[in-house]
Amino acid sequence: MGHVPSPRVPAAYAVPGRRAVRVTLVAAAGFYLFLYGLGRPVAATYALFAAVALGGLAKIPGTGRQRAATVVRLLPVCWLLVAVGTYLSVRTWSAVVGMLAVGFTLTFAAVGGPRPAGAAPGLQLLYILPSFPPYAPGTLGERLIGTTTGLVFLVAAEALVFPEPSPPSYRERAAHAARTAADCATRLAAPPYALTAACLGAVRERGSSLRSLTVPEAERPAGPGVRDRALAHTGLALRTLLSRLAQLPATPDGRPGPEVTAVLRAVARLATATAACLEKGPSPVAPYGRLAEARARLSAASAAPAAADDHTPGLPPAVLRRHAAVLEIADAALASATAADVAVRGRHAAVEIAQGRFWYARSRAPRLWWHRLQGHAGRRSVFFQNAVRLALALTAARLVAGVDTLPHGFWAMLATLTLTRTTMDETWQTIRVALAGTLAGALLTAGILSLAGTDATVYAVVLPLWMLFGFTVGPVKGVGWAQGLFTVLVALVFAQLTPPTWRLAEVRLLDVLVGSAIGAVFGLLAWPRGAHDELRHAAAELLRSAAEIVVATGASVAGGGAVVASSGMPAHRSLQRAIILAESAYAQFQCEPAPFGGAARRPAQRTVDWQATLMAGHHTLWGSDRLLTPPLVRLAPAVAESVSGLGERVAGRMLLVSAALDPGSDTPTGRLPLLDPAIEGAVTEPPGAPRMYYATVSWLGSLMSDLTRIAHGRTGP
Repeated sequence: MGHVPSPRVPAAYAVPGRRAVRVTLVAAAGFYLFLYGLGRPVAATYALFAAVALGGLAKIPGTGRQRAATVVRLLPVCWLLVAVGTYLSVRTWSAVVGMLAVGFTLTFAAVGGPRPAGAAPGLQLLYILPSFPPYAPGTLGERLIGTTTGLVFLVAAEALVFPEPSPPSYRERAAHAARTAADCATRLAAPPYALTAACLGAVRERGSSLRSLTVPEAERPAGPGVRDRALAHTGLALRTLLSRLAQLPATPDGRPGPEVTAVLRAVARLATATAACLEKGPSPVAPYGRLAEARARLSAASAAPAAADDHTPGLPPAVLRRHAAVLEIADAALASATAADVAVRGRHAAVEIAQGRFWYARSRAPRLWWHRLQGHAGRRSVFFQNAVRLALALTAARLVAGVDTLPHGFWAMLATLTLTRTTMDETWQTIRVALAGTLAGALLTAGILSLAGTDATVYAVVLPLWMLFGFTVGPVKGVGWAQGLFTVLVALVFAQLTPPTWRLAEVRLLDVLVGSAIGAVFGLLAWPRGAHDELRHAAAELLRSAAEIVVATGASVAGGGAVVASSGMPAHRSLQRAIILAESAYAQFQCEPAPFGGAARRPAQRTVDWQATLMAGHHTLWGSDRLLTPPLVRLAPAVAESVSGLGERVAGRMLLVSAALDPGSDTPTGRLPLLDPAIEGAVTEPPGAPRMYYATVSWLGSLMSDLTRIAHGRTGP
């Protein structure tokens, strides 16, 4: 006989299936324990819905153990929400006001990173459930016991049932990138002073591994704390270091010079020490100091003016250009080492900390949280928009349910919570499918209730099987299936709590219709395009602030420090805030479909490389800080004029690109080239230019490369 293959679960159902097993075990165990074992229907209800809220509705990222740890930390918040909802249900107006405050706070907490963002929907449900009548503060103890039991069971199931392997952490990814940088620097410091194709491939791979979109949500350093900020800073610095190493110009005469070789070897040693630090090794203080000394020697050797011709003493321009590139490599290595030490040791980092770039390194958590909240407390933040939209929708749903005494109004609010999306188009598409699924589920529910009648045994047997099926199939098949299956599920639950009739299906359909209509109204009224408009505006504002810094930095370099542009100037703060808003808008933009039913995004959005816009902001800040580090040398008039003129032209191109991304009412309608091919040709190297000139030109050249990628939509390495 031939071998009969064993049945295999399709790959798409594997992860939802494991999640469904955990939620079903927990919800059924808590529900049956209290309802049939102890005769406590209130505790049974809260045990079941606590498990469904944080195990099914919430989307907490990470492995099972990571999710379990998150739920443990959220236990006090869950108790508070149940208690507040219980006491505010005394009046409709108090429950409505509480819903407004709780809805906004929990949704806005997404600024704290993926974990609070993923937990927010489940936490909303734990306030919504007790905020409906009957007003029974005497049952608060039973409600809290049920909630706690359900969550404790959920923690055990997440940690023990189907354990998952942990993916590489961001620190591990950064450590691998640092070792790749060390290998590249070592090769560049020895003959033939070039990188092989394999090395360049490794650079691209390691750089890509640090991009947020390639990192699992639970591993992204997105929190407001010192260590998360420093780890994100480490990733940016290492990506810059890898890029600069890959783009280092070849030696003009095959001999890099002892100072350059010393810097590259010191970079290799520091990158190796940075990797060790990220792996819980010692602080890279000694290698940091040696690279700083080698950098100072190269900077002093490069300070002499360039040779005007073959008969004039001085370093050739090609050598000075390479020196400027090597100094950028050294700065990126120093920044990555500092950030790594702060990421591992927090406020107790041992390396030297530049207060401008690492302003957060000595700050305490409350101040950093306040800084994060303040940065997003405005209508241009997508986090603020999402919080206002959902809070108003839930508040309106609670008001309608209370004023009209909507039967099972809890279901209407649940529909508003689960069907409201960040764009009107997505909300409408979701509602249409959800209503169709709910109608099908209601018809099936009516048939089940009519056939089974009041026999609770039937519902008790079918509930866990249906729960397992629903939580497995719903996430794969989409929102229509999910709503239809959940309609049957809630009927099976409430049929065991109160004598059921077929009209329970009718009530469920009515509630979903009301809740989805409210979600659609507020999706239309409150920022209906979601992140699509905000990303264009934030990117344009980022480039406008960057243009100001480019002009000010060019003027400072040209004047030898006579015009000071410090990192604390308003333009720097404006650019930092613009980067924050643009990064959050870009993260949400990646998850949204095309606006208003379009099959594809508009041409401007299809061709723009938004990540290049973000990198242009970071490159502007870092380059300005590096160039304005004292002491500044006054440039000759011809050199100063060349630097300031080139800076103004680059800033002008930034303004043109910003106007193309977010045109205003007074933006010229004529077609203008976003890029100026004549800029590079217009740069005439003045005779006798010092190293500062070549460093500035190199920085401006990198910004022009960013602008080219933005306009052309290329996403190269």
